[in-house]
Order: sequence, then C-alpha cells, then structure tokens
Amino acid sequence: MEPTLHIPNPSRHKSPPGRRTTMVVVGALVAVFAVAGVAIGIFRTGSPSVNTALSSPVPPSASEAVNAPVTTTSVAQQALPPAANGSRPAIPVRVDVDAINAHSSLVQLGLNADKTVEVPPVEQPLQAGWYKFGARPGELGKAVILGHVDGGGQLGIFNRLRDLKPGNAIKVTEQGGQVLNFVVRQVQQVPKAQFPTQAVYGPSTQRELRLITCGGAFDKASGNYVDNIIVSAVLS
Repeated sequence: MEPTLHIPNPSRHKSPPGRRTTMVVVGALVAVFAVAGVAIGIFRTGSPSVNTALSSPVPPSASEAVNAPVTTTSVAQQALPPAANGSRPAIPVRVDVDAINAHSSLVQLGLNADKTVEVPPVEQPLQAGWYKFGARPGELGKAVILGHVDGGGQLGIFNRLRDLKPGNAIKVTEQGGQVLNFVVRQVQQVPKAQFPTQAVYGPSTQRELRLITCGGAFDKASGNYVDNIIVSAVLS
C-alpha cells in the first residue's frame, strides 16, 4: 500500500518588477519519505531571501505536517540498500552532465519554515543542490537534484536539461571522491499543475536519480515558467 499523499494548491509569487527571477518550481508537491520521516511541500518562486535560503531547518515529523499513514510496505520499499559496512552512501558533492555541459558542486537543500523545499540561490544560477531529506544517490529510492534554468540575467546550470536523451550519462561524485554513474531513462516536460509527485518522490526498489528545473513558456504575469523539466535516471 502506497503512502497517502495530500496535494496542496500551488503557491504563486511575482518576481520583483524588471527582474526575471526563475526558480525551480513544482506546482503541487507533498510526499512523505518513510525513512527520513519528512513531508515535502512545493517548490515555488518568490523573493530569494525567503525561498532560496540554504539554512536547514529541523525536518518535521510526517504526523506534524501531513496526516499520511506510512505502511510497513512503504518503509520496506524505501529501506536503505545493504552495505558491507552497514553505512549509507556518502553525501553527494558534485554533479556532472557532459551531454549538456552542466557541471556544478552540490549544496544541501532542506525545508523552509513553511515546509516548502529550499532551492539553490537564484543569484547563483549555476549552482545545483541536492535535497538532503530524500534518498542519497546510490541508495534505494529517488535522489533529487535541483537547479535553475536561468536567473540573475544569465543561463542556469540546467538551462539545457530538456535536451538530454535516454542513454545520456549523469555522474554524481560523493564526498570522498567515489563517482556514481547514472543513465538517463526518461525526459519529461510537464505542466506544474500536473506534476507527477509519486513518480518523482514516491518509493522505489531501484537506485534512481531525478534532475528537476523549470521549462516551457515564461509567464510574465506570474513571474514563473509554466512547466517543469524532469529527468529520470538509474544507477548503471
């Protein structure tokens, strides 16, 4: 039995006049991670001082944020893979996608005070970030890396994410230097209002990776892109 998901209405915040501020936006998104015990809000646009702070608040328990029962089955699906030394994979510190010339260190992203997921600073659009309360790359589940398509008047780290093709390689470097190799399986462009929450954040019996950015047309009225680009990859 899958954990129950509560999908809130998307938040919309206009960027300051004259500035094209582009964030990684996911229109409707709440998921419960059985291992971390974390409820996820939504990615949204807004003032960098509010929505791109990289401080890491203490993650709330699932019961505090969402009335979503977590079953034994979901815990098993999200369980960590066995390791010789009994430890989790190391923290990811870098992502490299040669096919689109995307290379960045990784900052750790947590939750904002309003339970929305942090995003990398819009003033640093070439910076990517890893959602630290989800899976780590290389363990069972879906690790998530976020990046801007543009920001601050320049192209972002994932400005060509939509150009990836199945079979392209993604490399994630762990703290300590080990490189994990992922292979792209699917590239999707989806309206934010129809964001596939379960496909991106739901449990998995594979070692998966998701790269997410904005895409589609830019809505000047809302200051947002209307779609998301979602790349799904698996450990090779």
